[in-house]
Amino acid sequence: MTASLSRRAAVALPWLLAVAVFVVALLLTDVGPAAVARYAAYFAVGVVLPGTLVHRAFRGSGTLGLGAATGLLVQLVGWALAAATGLQQVLWCWPLLVILVFVAVPPLRRHWRRPPGPGLPVLWHWAICGVLVLTVGWAASSWVLVPVPPADASYYPDLLYHLALVHEMTRSMPFEVPQLAGDTLRYHYLSDADMAAASMITGLPAELVLTRLWMVPIAATAALVIDAIAREVSGRWWAGPLAAAVALIGAPLTLGAELVAYGNSPLVFASPSQTYAVPLLGLLTLIAVDLVRGGRLGPVWFLVPVLALACAGAKSSALPPLVAGVALCLVGKRRSWAVLGFLVALAVPMYLGTRLFAGGGAGTLGVQALSVLRWMPPYAETLGVNDGVVAGGLLPPGLQGATGPAWAFAVAVIVWWLLMESPRWLGVVGLSRRRDPAYWLLSGMILAGLGATWLLWHPSASQLYFFLCALPAGAILTTWLLADQVRRWWVPAAGLAAGAVWAVAAPDVFTPVGRTSWHDWLWAMATPALRALIPVALGLVLVLVLRRSVRSLTVAVLAALLGASVAGGMETQARTLWTAAFGSASPLPYTRTVFREEMSAALWVNANTPPTDVIATNVHCMPMNRYKPCDARSFWVTALTGRRTLVESWAYSDATVAANGTDGLKYVLQPAPDPAKFDLNQKVFTTPTPADLHTLRTTYGVKWLVADLRAGKVSPQLATLTKLRHTEGPVTIYEL
Repeated sequence: MTASLSRRAAVALPWLLAVAVFVVALLLTDVGPAAVARYAAYFAVGVVLPGTLVHRAFRGSGTLGLGAATGLLVQLVGWALAAATGLQQVLWCWPLLVILVFVAVPPLRRHWRRPPGPGLPVLWHWAICGVLVLTVGWAASSWVLVPVPPADASYYPDLLYHLALVHEMTRSMPFEVPQLAGDTLRYHYLSDADMAAASMITGLPAELVLTRLWMVPIAATAALVIDAIAREVSGRWWAGPLAAAVALIGAPLTLGAELVAYGNSPLVFASPSQTYAVPLLGLLTLIAVDLVRGGRLGPVWFLVPVLALACAGAKSSALPPLVAGVALCLVGKRRSWAVLGFLVALAVPMYLGTRLFAGGGAGTLGVQALSVLRWMPPYAETLGVNDGVVAGGLLPPGLQGATGPAWAFAVAVIVWWLLMESPRWLGVVGLSRRRDPAYWLLSGMILAGLGATWLLWHPSASQLYFFLCALPAGAILTTWLLADQVRRWWVPAAGLAAGAVWAVAAPDVFTPVGRTSWHDWLWAMATPALRALIPVALGLVLVLVLRRSVRSLTVAVLAALLGASVAGGMETQARTLWTAAFGSASPLPYTRTVFREEMSAALWVNANTPPTDVIATNVHCMPMNRYKPCDARSFWVTALTGRRTLVESWAYSDATVAANGTDGLKYVLQPAPDPAKFDLNQKVFTTPTPADLHTLRTTYGVKWLVADLRAGKVSPQLATLTKLRHTEGPVTIYEL
């Protein structure tokens, strides 16, 4: 009994510490204890508990991490039913209804008990909780730059765009583009739906859920799912936490260079959709692993298409890598009707996802080999300096008709990128001698992610998301390859430590910013790699002297790569947090800053108007007073009022993205897609007439005007033609 209690205490302690770190981080970044407690209760009782029960009912067993991932799916089902029927007010009953079913139905009651089986070592609990603490650090390094509204802040536009969509998801179907009332919304918005459900159930403000409370639980769930896959395929308990750390915290290698390879973590604070897709895709991947290894899915078959559709609605780039992995298994190592049926169960929801969710930027995805080079400084500042904003052929313009030396330089950039990203794909090298179909599945995923990244074109490099979605599979593969080679524990431990030390202590090699010489860039890329070869060579000599096997050197090198990746990510977090705590804050760019008074005025609209009201505003651009050309990504009005606007910012609308390249301008600088509506909107603020105001009210349903003096002229006549309701700083609210 004493030993049992001692083990329970040893197991509980790391989890309590991880939770304490999360809570303290929230309290230090403007979140009150009542909000923390309310959200914690919601996530435990409303997501993890019903999800765990459902997961056990379908799969027979599963950890709380897999239960949390399943709970996200259960939550989506409840939200969809509420949005379709207009019953959002009783959405809080949904998780309780699921729990009640498992209480009332006798055969389901057994799922309240944890299935019997050997527990994981105490060291696993400490290791995985260490990864969870690092996910808190990842989020906190963004929190210090993203204050909770209202505040003087310069937010990344996509974050505010998602906040506007969160409010849209609290309304009933069909959904509209919040910034262009009346336009049908086609976007992968299920992450926003999850946040909307959390806000509606807890009663907490949507902006607090998005900027603070939501990210860490989603990231933690992703870590636990990746851990479960890695332990399942490798059979080693320590492979799970290591794979999760490499996948989520790890960064591309730098090896002492300032130059960082493009493509970081699949956790992206400014892209909630990408972050949200990771645990859902991970859960679906784990089911695929079971199947290709010969397992029988049983009732899980009913779960697969629903989960696949959720992945498609979370991120349009999530399902294609998994489809490719299953197809590779079917062609290579696991030919069966069950695998073929699974492939169909993925392909059909993927197609439906293109009809239901894929709008905006997804419509501009095209084919152009090596186009991702445009986003890498060595190419962008040399060969690609005049590539422009359109595709312009099957190769980037800078490589069309290029000479031999130019192609050699481009190949060097590609090889450098692959080397820097090697911890996330190197496990593929074991494919040729593998008979395990799961290895083929994961290899197909990461190869498809790499292939899509290097073969497709997008005006904002969104093809990279294929790689980010597949990145956890690559990290699991590399960790699995390491686990298979380990014979003595101290060899990988020494390698991890050596890689971590190198990542932090290696001398800097400065990037040749502002230069266009190939030689400068080649030196900046090659020097860190050459330096890294020195310890590898020393290790080889040591192996020969000590007469150890080459296997030991392989283990040490693999471990060093993984250690350097994780340490690099940790160093970035620490540097950001240290600068925020002790460094001097950089002045906010005045022209792109939204001030506290403006945010407070927008929040007043949110608190004092019905959710279905439509507003008009003169805020459209970044900077606010720049109209020619207008960078139409100023989404703070819809984000903070929570209301649809007649015309706010249109950069991400389907018509605008499709116009990319017109007149030589990128899509974010294109004019409003409906010039007549935009002109009417502007006239109401600059030269209002009773007739125009009447048209606004009767034709377009506008009930409120949000006028910001920083965005341009506002006529004093508005105060006589409408009802002035609220003024704060440069913002005045009028009611029609």
